[in-house]
Amino acid sequence: MNLFFFALVALAFGVSAVREWGWVSAAAGDSPMQVLTNGMVEAANGSVTLSLGMVGVMALFLGLMKVAEEGGLLTVLARLIRPLMVRLFPDVPPDHPAMGAMILNLSANALGLGNAATPFGIRAMKELERLNPFPGTATNAMALFLAINTSSVTLVPTSVIALRASVGSSDPAAILSTTLFATFFSTSVAILAAKGLQRFWRIAPVSDGGEHTAAALPEEGVTVGAGYPLWVSILALVGLIVLIPVTILYGRTISPWVLPALMTGMLAFGVVRGVRVYEVFVEGAREGFEVGVRIIPYLVAILVAVGMFKASGALGYFTALVGPWTAAVGLPADALTMAILRPLSGSGAQGYLASLLQNPAIGPDGYIGMLTSTLQGSSETTFYILAVYYGAIRIRRIRHTLAAALLGDLSGVVAAVFICSWLYAP
Repeated sequence: MNLFFFALVALAFGVSAVREWGWVSAAAGDSPMQVLTNGMVEAANGSVTLSLGMVGVMALFLGLMKVAEEGGLLTVLARLIRPLMVRLFPDVPPDHPAMGAMILNLSANALGLGNAATPFGIRAMKELERLNPFPGTATNAMALFLAINTSSVTLVPTSVIALRASVGSSDPAAILSTTLFATFFSTSVAILAAKGLQRFWRIAPVSDGGEHTAAALPEEGVTVGAGYPLWVSILALVGLIVLIPVTILYGRTISPWVLPALMTGMLAFGVVRGVRVYEVFVEGAREGFEVGVRIIPYLVAILVAVGMFKASGALGYFTALVGPWTAAVGLPADALTMAILRPLSGSGAQGYLASLLQNPAIGPDGYIGMLTSTLQGSSETTFYILAVYYGAIRIRRIRHTLAAALLGDLSGVVAAVFICSWLYAP
């Protein structure tokens, strides 16, 4: 992200400097360098306004998610997918703490609880390292777990819905169907790729200088209880698959119901489970306010860089060069940039998406707005996840993890282009 941030600023400055040399002072309008300066200031002010506009919707969603979490929805999902997980990970004992941590991590990701998912994920990696006969080398289970993580098993893309609502989308939840479609394909391909590629990457030990992180881990584990019967899990999976064409065919009819039904359903779930819904909602909403304020520096950084890139004219040159090639397959240059940026940086992609949705020529509800929103909601920061999770246990040889993760990312982009082209292409 450091290189991307600097590259945008340096390119913007360089292009503006070249244009400034050829600019005639008598010409109408501001000079290229003055336009660049104005773009920086406007982007900085706009990023703060955008972030504050997101605070309310972010607080709403995190309040609802807190109610669901307190009511045990996370545990219900964990028990639901446990029978499938023990078959996906035959090398991990069903009752091992690693299995419980992985299940809770994926369940939290599915609900959009990113803050809750990361600690579970790191815990899962540490427990998987206990089972690793070759310290320093990723096991098949580690590679598969991270491939699933990077493919983003997302059922409710709360942050993207919040962003779309903050920029005035007429239907913020319209991306539910496209996100579900794209994330289903990216996760499926990631699993198949991890299972297939593991045959070609031989496991071998890597010396870690005698400092084996797992040896210092505490013994306590993470448990979720026994899973539901296998037929229940299969029925739920079939229901999810059936839901995809239903949301695609009737998405425009269903989407206005989504947010009101989501709020009513989660609060009702909390009431049935004995949760003090008002107090818990307020606690979660407070976290949402803190998140909204916390992301201001990230938005300022990336939106100023993107604003400079646009104001300098560099973005126009890039679009003119690449656009005809990618647009032919339904991926305009703006969306291509998003597809490349998303695996590199979550905050950078969020900021770039915000700049696109705020652009009157694009907007949140046009084809590019829907496609980029789907890309953001159905994919993850691949390189960040690999760096954090493997770094936590000092894995140096990641074997086929990156290849499987990138294949999942690519399939997600292809699926997003396909479904958005079908539903929203002009």
